[in-house]
Amino acid sequence: MNKKKVVISGIGEVVLEKSSRARHMNLSIRPFRGIRVAVPWGVSFEAAEAFARSKSQWLIKHLPKLKALEQEAAKRQSDSPAGLMDRQTARSILIKRLDLLSAKSGLQYDRAFVKNQKTRWGSCSEKKNINLNINLVRLPEELMDYAIMHELVHTAVLNHSREFWNLLERFVKDARALDRELGKYSLFLVR
Repeated sequence: MNKKKVVISGIGEVVLEKSSRARHMNLSIRPFRGIRVAVPWGVSFEAAEAFARSKSQWLIKHLPKLKALEQEAAKRQSDSPAGLMDRQTARSILIKRLDLLSAKSGLQYDRAFVKNQKTRWGSCSEKKNINLNINLVRLPEELMDYAIMHELVHTAVLNHSREFWNLLERFVKDARALDRELGKYSLFLVR
């Protein structure tokens, strides 16, 4: 058995899950996924449950924030026409924006893919292949374009060095501020 669910009074359901990557027990609380304890192999579920119970006060403190984030994400999704958009339409919008921004900036990519990624808005490979998160269409247009330009700049600079940020600033004013703003929408990644 790799997973066990327990209910802790005042907290609710907690998932205890064995993880080959965990070196220590790790407690996480994520919108729409709930509370999880990553349990290293060799550590019992009983020890993991005791660990979760020992963090009850911390969980009680942070659960209201979790619920508020979930409500905000649900509201944004229901308010967004993109919430009702089919996959093909979303893909078409993103590829058109990518092509337009590529032409305007002169930054070329090889291939583009639109995926439902869980942790990223996009990525760019060494071969200049760009992956875009389908949920970008739910964002304000300025942030969608920022995320796309971010990946296009990676076709020239594959890291987040000063050179990368300087080049990005040539195409997007206040890139770092937009990057922070984009972080506020990370709830769309956890659906």
